[in-house]
Amino acid sequence: MKKHKSLRVMLLNFHRSRRRHDTDAYYACDKVINMADKMLVTQALDEKDLLVKKIKDKISKATFVDTIKPNEEKVLEARVLREEFTKNAESAYQQIIDLIDRFQKIDAAIVASNAITRINTSYGEFTVAGAISLRSRLRGAGAYDGDADFESALQNKMAHELSKRLDVVEMKNRQLQNTAESMRLSILGKDTKVKDEKPLEVVEAYVRENTTELVDPLNVQKKIADLQEKRDTLLTELDTQIKVSNATTFVEIE
Repeated sequence: MKKHKSLRVMLLNFHRSRRRHDTDAYYACDKVINMADKMLVTQALDEKDLLVKKIKDKISKATFVDTIKPNEEKVLEARVLREEFTKNAESAYQQIIDLIDRFQKIDAAIVASNAITRINTSYGEFTVAGAISLRSRLRGAGAYDGDADFESALQNKMAHELSKRLDVVEMKNRQLQNTAESMRLSILGKDTKVKDEKPLEVVEAYVRENTTELVDPLNVQKKIADLQEKRDTLLTELDTQIKVSNATTFVEIE
């Protein structure tokens, strides 16, 4: 009797142990599944790129509509039974929809993460979303193409005006010197040497009063250089910080 009781105890303990093992295995499996839905932003971006190619490929290769005659068993183009064609069409459609849904979830997770994750540059702090938008704008990309690259437009405007005004200064002063030389020759004569220099002072006064000068209150050359330096530095830092953030930030795909 004791022997049978002992056997029952052993069996009971075995089943308890088995249930405990199954429960642990279940939670371990669930943890693995949850971990599979958590990934770095870089991994999420890679999967998005892969999904784009995969979705396009599946759409291209899928067949959803065919033709058939009442006296034939197989559809005309696919050359398979009607039932098989129906099954294949439904399966292909569902696979594409599932992949699109996966793409959308990953994209939404990245967008949500970028809206709250912050990075630092020497020109201030930005969310990743703001940093990406700024980088695109400075590169002439995005919704407005190059129209929103205001810094480049400002640099080009100042550089164009500076060049144009310098040309005007050079031309006007060259004309002035030619006029002044004609005045000197008129006063002195081509071969005449006059000891009295007073008549020439009139010419010099005329030159001083009519010399064209550049009006440059901003020192635009320095402004252009400063804008270019800021642009180059900011783009470099944005690229680096976005890459670092993407390589260290996790997103969860629901």
